[in-house]
Amino acid sequence: QVQLVESGGGLVQAGGSLRLSCAASGRTFSTYGVGWFRQAPGQEREFVVGIWWNGGNTYYADSVKGRFTISRDNAKNTVYLQMNSTKPEDTAVYYCAANRDGTTPIDPYRYDYWGQGTQVTVSS
Repeated sequence: QVQLVESGGGLVQAGGSLRLSCAASGRTFSTYGVGWFRQAPGQEREFVVGIWWNGGNTYYADSVKGRFTISRDNAKNTVYLQMNSTKPEDTAVYYCAANRDGTTPIDPYRYDYWGQGTQVTVSS
């Protein structure tokens, strides 16, 4: 069993930065792939970025490439999402999710555990 808790969301002006954290409980978290997803009102949940269990593979949606960076610290059971050069279209609830096979598919239904989400609002 893995429990995920996101933090770090808030209000930021366009062009600013935020760092989201996804803290996990569970001794096997280091074997899970972790993805960040986001969902804006009236829209489907979309894949943003993912990092494999060992941190060796990362995948970014085209919309955030060059602006967002994902990293993980398995000793702290935490995954981070650094958001730079934010845009109003980044406004959404951001969720982290864990996939027990260690990879990060873009299909949210393939993930086993989810956090409760954290709101990110980017003002223009």
